[in-house]
Amino acid sequence: MRIELERRPEVSRLYSILSPFIALALTIFFGGIMFLLLGKDPVSALYSFFIEPLMEVWSLHELAIKAAPLILIAVGLSVCYRSNNWNIGAEGQFIMGAIAGSILPVVFYEWHSPLVLPLMMLLGMLGGALFAGIPAFLKAHLNTNEILSSLMLVYVAQLFLDWLVRGPWRNPGGMNFPETRTFDPITILPEMITSGRAHWGFGFAIIAAVLIWFMMRYTLKGFEITVLGQSERAGRFAGFSSRKMIWFSMLLSGALAGLAGIAEVSGAIQQLRPVISPGYGFTAIIVAFLGRLNPLGIVVAGLVLALTYLGGEAVQVSLQISDKPIKVFQGMLLFFVLSCDTLIHYKIRMMWFDLSDKPVGEVR
Repeated sequence: MRIELERRPEVSRLYSILSPFIALALTIFFGGIMFLLLGKDPVSALYSFFIEPLMEVWSLHELAIKAAPLILIAVGLSVCYRSNNWNIGAEGQFIMGAIAGSILPVVFYEWHSPLVLPLMMLLGMLGGALFAGIPAFLKAHLNTNEILSSLMLVYVAQLFLDWLVRGPWRNPGGMNFPETRTFDPITILPEMITSGRAHWGFGFAIIAAVLIWFMMRYTLKGFEITVLGQSERAGRFAGFSSRKMIWFSMLLSGALAGLAGIAEVSGAIQQLRPVISPGYGFTAIIVAFLGRLNPLGIVVAGLVLALTYLGGEAVQVSLQISDKPIKVFQGMLLFFVLSCDTLIHYKIRMMWFDLSDKPVGEVR
């Protein structure tokens, strides 16, 4: 038996729009079953996930803090994916951006200037872009699979961060804990409003989403991304270079992931530690597809996934469970998003063959 996917000649626009909502509903349904099997009240768990974090002003600020890196990273990934370049290593680019941007507050901590914070953000973008440039170079010039190379580099970044905070960058007055010195107030991203902790990382995310949406909708570069993503051959016929697009999409994606990294460290954590991300770079993949690879849709999807992070913490406390079911819940969302999209755009065809490899039956 052989299973094939056959693209549907016409796709219902209504189903395409409803796909993420169907995926979210399926995730809630099966997530409820998962909590029930764990011996927990599914209604209470889902309330803690999606309602409780919205009831207090301080939790709305925390929601913005969680959503900021998800939106920034996912917006960059949307450009990669729409151009058919599969950057899976945004987590590593996030970490390297945080490291590069932290050079000033950690190594040159005595330098106090209004230029420090803008330079930190630029260094963060540069660090993320350069790290993304490695899989871009490997794919553009050596035809290496960017999925594998970008993913493997995540572990390089994680180990490099761990070495830094336990070694040369460890705080000399930190009682031997693996962390850097706390950032000076002049190197910390300011709060957007005074009623809570939400910092300008969320502002960067909204600005990036609007700019990328404008680029994709109204500029030649956006048209180039779309054409090369749908058909590289058609793009070459139109005079577009797939090699240049690899570099452009990967560097842009890495720069935004790096900006997310230094914004997270400067705005929320205020120092480097062995772990600075709960998996933002991987969760952003879910955000990108849940937002239909549309930057404005990604803003909404980022808030929804941030709600699962914040709500997941509430569920852990209220139900006394580990973080593993929370990660499974988030994984369900990606699974159902991809499954709904696949079934909407493709037909499943099963074919049976006899011993001489001749087709003897077919089910569509």
